[in-house]
Amino acid sequence: MRIGLGINYAGGFKEVAAEVADLERAGLDIVFVPEAYSYDAVSALGYLAAKTERVQLASGILQLYTRTPTLTAMTAAGLDYVSDGRYILGLGASGPQVIEGFHGVPYDAPIGRTREVIEICRKVWRRERLEHQGKYYTIPLPAERGTGLGKPLKLINHPVRERIPVLLAALGPKNVELAAEVAEGWQPIFFVPEKANDVWGDALRAGKAKREAALGELEVFAGPALAIGDNVEGLREFIKPHLALYIGGMGAKGKNFYHTLATKYGYGAEADRIQELYLSGEKEAAAKVVPDDLVRDISLIGSASFVAERVEAFREAGVTVLNVVPMAETAADRVKLIEQLRELV
Repeated sequence: MRIGLGINYAGGFKEVAAEVADLERAGLDIVFVPEAYSYDAVSALGYLAAKTERVQLASGILQLYTRTPTLTAMTAAGLDYVSDGRYILGLGASGPQVIEGFHGVPYDAPIGRTREVIEICRKVWRRERLEHQGKYYTIPLPAERGTGLGKPLKLINHPVRERIPVLLAALGPKNVELAAEVAEGWQPIFFVPEKANDVWGDALRAGKAKREAALGELEVFAGPALAIGDNVEGLREFIKPHLALYIGGMGAKGKNFYHTLATKYGYGAEADRIQELYLSGEKEAAAKVVPDDLVRDISLIGSASFVAERVEAFREAGVTVLNVVPMAETAADRVKLIEQLRELV
């Protein structure tokens, strides 16, 4: 099992580069760079490629609607080049609040667009003359929609790899099925090992039934918070506001993927109450409603023996990468946590 970590670059990614290098030496395998509505992920990934040697570099995630499929392919090929073949293309649809609210682009057909984007990327990486006639993307652009001067082109450079790993962030059944069918990796959120099969098992099996053998086994990237010690259980309380934000505030009533997930886990009444409180502005009250069991089960927070048991639970549920969130205030403490976890996996 590999260990990943998402960086927080709200203050600027230059400041975290030295820490990433230390984490790499401590045994970290993958660094994830988010792209919400802060600095773009690509700048940070390129910078980290120059400051690291071994660790894989993943976008976590590039938003589906914010780049043309071809630019996504070009960007991935460029990042794979500057990192000497260490890049993982993390893709996701994000949500309408960000896509329509920040980018001004319609949030439509995420599943169909995802499939076509991946198809186009892989054609570009194979240096095929690019022709794609899809429902959502047509390349080259037909004469009746442009000047008529477009012609099929292929990537000038020879990519380091013609098959860059694609990681899809997905929650809904159809999205998860697509990830299991066409991607190298799948990244869920708030992963409860004991309930994962009940929530996603059918979708994963349906996707894997159509999966090409050349893709290999599907990698599963879970994202637990991490704290190891004899008296760290209190840190679980710090997870609750984050869960309340997603379950209660990331979307509208009736259109919230995370509320739906909590309901599928068996916390429907609590999810309704969290959303009611959060949308009315009572964020602290909403956090108090987050179930203790849910926080415990999605996290790696406890004694070394407890964390070891939970690591095995994640492993048995098919998780191959623990993309952890270290609960530590200093860089030195985060490095120590990765060293401790390395001994347990």
